[in-house]
Amino acid sequence: MPHSASSNGSEPTTPSGAAPVLARFERWLRYEKRYSPHTLTAYRKDLQQFFAFLSERFSLGADAPKAIQHRHVRSWMVFLLEAGTGERSVGRKLSTLKTFWRFLQREGLADQDPCAKVSIPRTAKRLPKSLPQEPLGQLLEAMRQVPEDEPVPGFSNLRDRCVLELLYGCGLRRAELIGLRHADIDWSNGQLRIRGKGSKERLVPFGRTLSETVASYWAARKRLVEASPEGALLLTDKGKPLYPSWVYRMVRRCVSSVSAAEGLGPHALRHSFATHLADAGADLNAIKALLGHSSLASTQVYTHNSIERLRAVHEQAHPRSGKA
Repeated sequence: MPHSASSNGSEPTTPSGAAPVLARFERWLRYEKRYSPHTLTAYRKDLQQFFAFLSERFSLGADAPKAIQHRHVRSWMVFLLEAGTGERSVGRKLSTLKTFWRFLQREGLADQDPCAKVSIPRTAKRLPKSLPQEPLGQLLEAMRQVPEDEPVPGFSNLRDRCVLELLYGCGLRRAELIGLRHADIDWSNGQLRIRGKGSKERLVPFGRTLSETVASYWAARKRLVEASPEGALLLTDKGKPLYPSWVYRMVRRCVSSVSAAEGLGPHALRHSFATHLADAGADLNAIKALLGHSSLASTQVYTHNSIERLRAVHEQAHPRSGKA
């Protein structure tokens, strides 16, 4: 019988006995691992879904972790795949379970990890989507020439330019962009203080063009609402802080004017930032630091486009390349 919480997309319910263990796990993630609220929500939903499945199929819950075996985990993986869940999503859910069992073993609540014999589904490696430099340059230049007819002259266009230039010029994640404050800008040294994943902070330099855009926007912003250096830097036309769906829609609308490719949202600008640095020969460790990656493996994907570009040059120019 299909599992109702998974098949209809509704919020899964968790057996009551599991709640104390899951609450302890979430506190560990929040205060010791310092995971973001978004990550905590994803982990919570994965575990709620898993234990609702176990309760229905096997009458098991998180209150008895030692009774859970690899066959139970594998059964859930198979159920998810048969229900149409993508392999990448299933792999992420399995990672959630692995983290949960590491916590249980750390707390002495489990002797072994039932996920150890379960493999994460292999998925084709997807390269980040990015925009070529020329269309991006055209877009940013066009944004500087858009006529204004606004209650606060220049505000909306300057704000949109700030969003695009911060995402592309500094390689920010969407959440990092939304969390920016005026106090995070070090004007004298030309750098931003960014709070990234896990509340980790990093400094990212910015150039004269971005500095001028942000300064012009801030002047317009002060005419819209009372400005506070500690408040959100970027606001909607109603004077409220930006939110994720707003940023996605605005970026998608702007980018679609120079590219017909699908799925080019805020993260594509971050990918473009990294790809263009790699194409220009920037050191991979420097790109890693600018992006706020914890592992160099996460950054190495951006070398693919550079390698393909060099391969094309080699095949075109080298006498021993084997070209026809």
